[in-house]
Amino acid sequence: MNTLLLDRSVWDLTLNSAGNIAMASEPYSQAQDVSSAARTVLGEVYYQTNLGIPYFGQILGYRPPLQFMKAQYIKAALTVPGVNAANCFITTLTDREVTGQIQFTTSDGSTQTAGF
Repeated sequence: MNTLLLDRSVWDLTLNSAGNIAMASEPYSQAQDVSSAARTVLGEVYYQTNLGIPYFGQILGYRPPLQFMKAQYIKAALTVPGVNAANCFITTLTDREVTGQIQFTTSDGSTQTAGF
C-alpha cells in the first residue's frame, strides 16, 4: 500500500523530482505508517477519534508504567493495515523525552523496524 512520503527531519510532506507530492511504497510505507501511528494523539484523527495514544490523558504529566506505554505503542502499530504482530523497545526515558522503536511483522512475514 502506498502512503504520502514524509521528510524524516521535519515529519512533513515532501516533493518528488517532478514537483509533485512524493509517495512511499512498501516496505517503507508500512514502517512510516507505524511510526506515524506512534505519534498520533488520541482523538487527533477527526473521523476515527478512537485511534491514537492517550498522551494527554495518561502519559504527559504523569509517570505511567513502562509496560503501559509499550502496550499503547504496540496497540497503535497493530492499527496499520498489514501489520500482524508488533513489539516495542523503549531505549530512552529521560526528562520528558521518550525514544525507541517498534519492531513489527507484516502479513507477508517480513520484519521491519520503525522509530519513534
